[in-house]
Amino acid sequence: MSKSDHATCLFVYGTLRKAVGHTMHRILARDARFIGDATLRGTLYDLGTYPGLVTAGDAIDLVRGEVYALDPDRAEAMLAMLDRYEGCAATDRLPHEYRREVVQVTLGDGSARAASTYVLNRPHAGLQRIPDGDYLAWRRRAG
Repeated sequence: MSKSDHATCLFVYGTLRKAVGHTMHRILARDARFIGDATLRGTLYDLGTYPGLVTAGDAIDLVRGEVYALDPDRAEAMLAMLDRYEGCAATDRLPHEYRREVVQVTLGDGSARAASTYVLNRPHAGLQRIPDGDYLAWRRRAG
């Protein structure tokens, strides 16, 4: 088994996706390898300038995103930096808006993979659901 087989994977579905062009994506891309597009069962909500993911075993939506394999030598530092970006680092004020958790994603070839992602950590009642689970398409439609 190669060193990359042990790499931590990350599923991104919002501002960290390549097409958004955010500075944090460029940092992620520097220390990670793009594996491919992927989906997971969940619900995506519009939080204004970014989305929030809610996972549930009975979710019918497919949330669309990308999976990256983090460089094993930099994975811990990268996740710490991403935790700060997502506002869920140990030094961030409680309650955190997000929490990092491991989820099962499905890659384009149908294979499953465990990946870390950032899940909304607050009530979502009253938030606008992104019906197709694709933040990029939602942004394009919104202008």
